[in-house]
Amino acid sequence: MIILLFLLLVILLALTIPIGISLGFITILSGSVLDISVNLSYIVRNMVSSLDSYPLLAVPLFILSGTIMAKGGMSERLFNVFIYMFGNRTAGIPIAAITTCLFYGAISGSSPATVAAVGAMAIPILTKLGYDRGFSTAMIATSGGLGVIIPPSIPFIIYGMSANQSVGDLFIAGIMPGIIIGLALMIYAYIYCKNKGENKEQIMAVYNDMKKNGFFKTFKDGFFALLAPVIILGGIYGGIVTPTEAAVIAVVYALGISAFVYRTVNFKNYLLILQESIKVTVPAILIVAVASVFGRVLTLLKIPQSVASMMTSLTENKILILLLIILFLLIVGMIMETLASILILTPIFLPVVMQVGIDPIHFGVIMIIALAIGYVTPPVGVNLYIASAMTKIPITVIGRKAVPFIVAFIISLLAIAFIPQISLFFI
Repeated sequence: MIILLFLLLVILLALTIPIGISLGFITILSGSVLDISVNLSYIVRNMVSSLDSYPLLAVPLFILSGTIMAKGGMSERLFNVFIYMFGNRTAGIPIAAITTCLFYGAISGSSPATVAAVGAMAIPILTKLGYDRGFSTAMIATSGGLGVIIPPSIPFIIYGMSANQSVGDLFIAGIMPGIIIGLALMIYAYIYCKNKGENKEQIMAVYNDMKKNGFFKTFKDGFFALLAPVIILGGIYGGIVTPTEAAVIAVVYALGISAFVYRTVNFKNYLLILQESIKVTVPAILIVAVASVFGRVLTLLKIPQSVASMMTSLTENKILILLLIILFLLIVGMIMETLASILILTPIFLPVVMQVGIDPIHFGVIMIIALAIGYVTPPVGVNLYIASAMTKIPITVIGRKAVPFIVAFIISLLAIAFIPQISLFFI
């Protein structure tokens, strides 16, 4: 019966029924057909109690700050700084775009937001400079995955809640893996540009035009955008603020800089920003509430213990267990929304990995990276849909062009998974 319920969940998702509604239906059905004390009253009470969480408050706040920064033009100013730094080198402009995604991820905490903000500005420039439009779009769609790995990261917050781990430690653990994945994407971009060639004349024309502004002016324009992650992460790592308090600072900082320094946001813009943030936040919060209850139902059914027993009976080899879990997470990332996947799978897999001696913080990093790849793999592939909507390039084309970037992502994931020091060095 449990297997049938999971198959029904997959069918509902395949029919494009929203994940929150699908999980809610399966949860209610579980209480009806299985021998557990789960009724509608239990579900509603636990949905409410799951949202009574101080760390969870950071989620809507980081979504709001990311939206303000996107509307405030911070991604464009970051891109200009990195073009100035790398633009005259082989693959310099693509590397500048990936670096912008890396930094913007440290502002927004969201993969789709990173793709939307950086892609809308960078893809037209890359195309104008002669880079293949499909390559440019796939690069931004994949690099957007850095938005949930580089802290502050909304999925890290959700994992921290679910696994009862420090969100601050998870943020610290995400820094080096995010940089390593960014470098892997840059290496492929360099290889691609070296083999395919570049329109050096056009690129140098843009670079020289920017050089006329001088380093001081370019850096001054991008200074406050570059300072944002320093303030947000510095406060957390310095022990000055909690991640939730840092999210409040991020909103105040984003609004202050956008309204009074860059003057790109006014009262009318702000109402639209609030509206857009609410549209993103409400579905995310609904998923968190419903998936939390579903996770408790799985615990009542003793699914985590059953999975742990099954996997350890197959093999007690730590490497094989980790490979099996990573493979499973890659598949789940293709068909299920990231936050729901974290809330459902963390209670199932965490006892397994802890039993074979894997640190829960390290496992959190592995889980988020594996699920981040799902942002660019169909059928869910949110980043693919956003990139396709911006460029009108079919999702299948973007997906094919993204394959080498995804391979670089997976190679980095395996290195991070089997070298724990990459994640745990600073903790």
